[in-house]
Amino acid sequence: MAFTLASHILLVPFGVALPAITLLMHYRGLRKGDAIALLLARRWSAVMAVQFAIGIVTGTVLSFEFGLLWPGMMGRWGDVFGFGFGIEAWAFFLEAIFIAIYLYGWRRLKPWTHFWLGLPLPLAALMGAFGVVAANAWMNTPRGFTLDASGRPRNVDVRQAVFTPMFGPEYWHFVVGVVLTAGYVVAGVYAVGLLRGRRDRYHRLGFTLPFTVAAILTPVQFVLGDSIARSVFQKQPVKFAATELVWKSDTHVPEYIFGRLHADGSVSGGIKIPQLDSILAGFRPATKVTGLTSVPASDRPTVIQATIVHWAFDIMVTVGSLLVLLALWYGWCWLRRRELPRSPWFLRCAAVAGAACLLTVECGWITTEVGRQPWIVYQNMRVSEAVTGTRAASLWTMFGIVVVVYVLAFGSFLTVLAKMSHRWRLADEGAPAGAAAEDLEGDTPYGPRPLSTTASGDRGDE
Repeated sequence: MAFTLASHILLVPFGVALPAITLLMHYRGLRKGDAIALLLARRWSAVMAVQFAIGIVTGTVLSFEFGLLWPGMMGRWGDVFGFGFGIEAWAFFLEAIFIAIYLYGWRRLKPWTHFWLGLPLPLAALMGAFGVVAANAWMNTPRGFTLDASGRPRNVDVRQAVFTPMFGPEYWHFVVGVVLTAGYVVAGVYAVGLLRGRRDRYHRLGFTLPFTVAAILTPVQFVLGDSIARSVFQKQPVKFAATELVWKSDTHVPEYIFGRLHADGSVSGGIKIPQLDSILAGFRPATKVTGLTSVPASDRPTVIQATIVHWAFDIMVTVGSLLVLLALWYGWCWLRRRELPRSPWFLRCAAVAGAACLLTVECGWITTEVGRQPWIVYQNMRVSEAVTGTRAASLWTMFGIVVVVYVLAFGSFLTVLAKMSHRWRLADEGAPAGAAAEDLEGDTPYGPRPLSTTASGDRGDE
């Protein structure tokens, strides 16, 4: 399950956020009559479709694993938190329909009609994120049920089960995070092109729009990250203790940047900042922070798990801080000169920002899931009570099959993207100046409208 989620989550930012970024570029192209912007939007829509197809494979594996690997949890709690997965399933089908309409609409619909029919696509993606985050937030702060004498849930309240105390902080932190991740990844592709000397408007625009979106959202995400950490402090104090390596409940608690927790509660390595953890948690040094020893050892993460969570969280904070500096660098130069920073180091940093964001996505998942241990449903069901009783040999066989499927899926994804990129580069190099490579892309489903449509005036906005 860890391997499957860690792999699938790399596709999530593009499934949720790439439609919105593509439509933003599409709108710019129509509004300004910009053929380059429309070309970028058209090509991004093709990438979006390929990514969605791969997501079908990885997401389907996940749905099977919930039933095969976690029968205890699904059997007892499925009626309570399963509504979120139902929403996600409906969103998945709607997104597939809207992607098909949008992709083939490039050749068959009038420009503005095509754009307006594409607007439901990011809404369907956000709806899918709503369902998944609602289910995860419920696992962190379960609500909306009562327990009978045998410990089984009864009197389910769907509204309370969906809108749990952690839902709001998790959802907005997730949405903003995936949008800025997609923005930095897309911009990073064009940053590499700019570093290689491709200073044409195609690469500048392909870099500027997604990077601007990501740069605007970066400080917002930093604030949201601080907010969700404070929500964890209030709603899941033991998880917060693991995140910050707090051993005993106390005030004036120091903050450790990295470091390793030991069985006696000591922390080695890292940087110790006196009182900062209490200040961050409650805005004053006298804030009392709950420690890991406030609960029995069987009800809290182990010292190894706590160290893993702490490192994952600190990596997120470190990368986020660096991205804020990168966004400020970009904003300062843009406000002063209305151009990109001239230093090649800016483009180098921008080129790796996307990969750094994907790393933080992984770290965020680790923090959320490992920090909740040993509970799969916080304070209601342990992982040991939820897992399948299948023999180890069968599990290793299943794991091997999943690894092979995912290697093939991601290999196919990267191969298709490489071929598309090569085709586009040949088209751009072989097309006459200002022709936007349309003749060489005309035989593709997402290609420009046929000449007969152009003659009738439908292409006037392009």
